[in-house]
Amino acid sequence: MPKKKQLKYDKAYLRMAQEWGKLSYCKRKQVGAIIVKDKMIISDGYNGTPSGFENYCEDDEGYTKWYVLHAEANAILKVAASTQSCKDATLYITLSPCKECSKLIHQAGIIRVVYNQAYKDDSGLKFLEKAGIELEHIEDVTNK
Repeated sequence: MPKKKQLKYDKAYLRMAQEWGKLSYCKRKQVGAIIVKDKMIISDGYNGTPSGFENYCEDDEGYTKWYVLHAEANAILKVAASTQSCKDATLYITLSPCKECSKLIHQAGIIRVVYNQAYKDDSGLKFLEKAGIELEHIEDVTNK
């Protein structure tokens, strides 16, 4: 796909990930993720508590509970429960992955990660880079 056309699609999918993130009950950070393969959305996710748990992501001190699932983990797990595969897919995410999620991304077979904001700890990005995964940082998602 031509670079200009690819950028247009990347921005559109990132905007969708932003909208998806708004569904999160987390107060500190709302993160959304979309997984695209062969020009088709195969999964989506946002950060939140596991199924069956109360929809409160933070404890009484305002810290995120340890068992909150990250958006990309939720999206990958959704694919795992389906007939689809993440092999050769692109992950669109509003916040760059942490080191724990970066392992899942690599192991799931995702080959490209497009993110909007950089997470304070860049060790996840460094790991993905080392794993040979293409990284794309797009801050401005407006269509210009």
